[in-house]
Amino acid sequence: MTPPPASFVTRASLAVDLTKLGLAPGDAVMVHAAVSKVGRLLDGPDTIIAALRDVVGQEGTVLAYADWEARYEDLCDEDGRVPPEWRDNIPPFDPQRSRAIRDNGVLPEFLRTTPGALRSSNPGASIVALGAKAEWFTADHPLDYGYGEGSPLAKLVAAGGKVLMLGAPLDTLTLLHHAEHLADIPGKRIKRVEVPLATPAGRQWRMIEEFDTGDPIVDGLAEDYFAEIVTQFLASGQGRQGLIGSASSVLVGAAAITAFGVSWLETRFGSGSP
Repeated sequence: MTPPPASFVTRASLAVDLTKLGLAPGDAVMVHAAVSKVGRLLDGPDTIIAALRDVVGQEGTVLAYADWEARYEDLCDEDGRVPPEWRDNIPPFDPQRSRAIRDNGVLPEFLRTTPGALRSSNPGASIVALGAKAEWFTADHPLDYGYGEGSPLAKLVAAGGKVLMLGAPLDTLTLLHHAEHLADIPGKRIKRVEVPLATPAGRQWRMIEEFDTGDPIVDGLAEDYFAEIVTQFLASGQGRQGLIGSASSVLVGAAAITAFGVSWLETRFGSGSP
């Protein structure tokens, strides 16, 4: 006897799961996904994007953290400048063409290349968005301190948006970089690096300054300390947890998790901390 075919996770079943977790029409939701954990998808990652759009509807927006493949930074000197002999060999960042960084999984690149999606213009902090407020979220992204005021992350908080961790490790919740920016704590690491930008006049180099998101923002933090913040946030009774397909998932309010992260950092590292 031929065994029955293995079941698939469908667009419709994902939509049911997303709704049960708390996603709703009109939501702006930033998604981090470990696609392989969701289950067998009939149309691959596009199934996830379609289900998200079904649930948030025409008035909602789906976002993801894109970053870009800035591997050339290994060549930079201690001042963040690129040696002259390499400058002509490094492709410039183009919001419409540059790939999303592979370290964040496949979903950001799938979302970036979905018709109608837009991408913000800060290379390392770039966000892709699809839906009703995609243009607003991605417009006017500051090049310096791109996780701070005026960024898509700040807008997500202002819009009452949400963050979905779809099977993704909790330490990858990018919005907490916004909390790092806002936290009033001394000794935050600063990064300066030269970045090539695609312009109508050709490649143009610009020095970009931001708080360093590649390492913990101050000494004394574990590499994965974002996970500790999210775990404590959930333990406080905030946020929702459940399965999306086969993936253990978490849904949190953007404003709430940011405020919690700021308080967490300031309590431990602020000027009045023990």
